Amino acid sequence: MRTASAHGPQVATCDLCDVYKNDESGQFRVLPPVFPSFGGVESFAGPAFTVKCFEDNSLVKAAVDSLGQGRVLVVDGGGSVRRALVGGNLAAAAARNGWAGVVVYGAVRDVAELRAAAVGIRALALMPLPTEKRNEGQSGVAVQLAGVTVRPGDWVYADADGVVVADRAIHPGA
Repeated sequence: MRTASAHGPQVATCDLCDVYKNDESGQFRVLPPVFPSFGGVESFAGPAFTVKCFEDNSLVKAAVDSLGQGRVLVVDGGGSVRRALVGGNLAAAAARNGWAGVVVYGAVRDVAELRAAAVGIRALALMPLPTEKRNEGQSGVAVQLAGVTVRPGDWVYADADGVVVADRAIHPGA
């Protein structure tokens, strides 16, 4: 186990999986290994704030422009890699406003800027094409990322080994 930082408690996902590997309640979930790291921070953790949108990042921008308070923005982009939901400007805003990380079930862009931002970013792929702003989508709802449900307030833990989700904080000292 690691210590806490500005990006949430630093807990090894492998350690959490060792403890919860036999959990069949659905309270502990592991995202499939399709979310590589693109941000400037590899390990991050925090309670989830959710956005559901499709090829429109209006609500993503609104979220990262607000105070993150150590939360993780979880974006259900429907798995589309046709438009990037997060780019360099939004990553910089997320870092500036105290978000621990962003997990996108979709694409991101501006990889050099993402890597320079002091925030964790996970996504399916890179795509240079931006979204159109239509002000569509929902926030604060249960979302699906590659078949795994994430609810507002669930805890998201990410490191070099992967991303796990729990229905509550499960790190030591929580």
